[in-house]
Amino acid sequence: QVQLMESGGGSVHAGGSLRLSCVSNGNKYNTYCMGWFRQAPGKERELVAKIEGDDMTTYADSVKGRFTIFKDIADNTLSLQMNSLKPEDAAMYYCRAGPLSGGECWTSRFTTWGQGTQVTVSS
Repeated sequence: QVQLMESGGGSVHAGGSLRLSCVSNGNKYNTYCMGWFRQAPGKERELVAKIEGDDMTTYADSVKGRFTIFKDIADNTLSLQMNSLKPEDAAMYYCRAGPLSGGECWTSRFTTWGQGTQVTVSS
């Protein structure tokens, strides 16, 4: 199975920036779908951003215009650039990867989660 190694989490003040990175050992097939999810205490895990293939991106409304998801194809690394961070962005952030299955992401049994990395934002 794909292994995902995350880095870049930390603590920043409101208005600051962080870049999260997720390195995988997968191939282009089993990392066709890659994304970032987050979960704050007492809340459901939610999709923050995803990228399908090389450049088909989707963002949660709450982060549009502030976050950017992208891949480094050569290194098979997923990144999330987070700008203008707000206290409500504080959460555990999880990298996720998997193949496209039936035209959908995240439905395959081969979908893999990273371990999570903590992001805190102080007001």
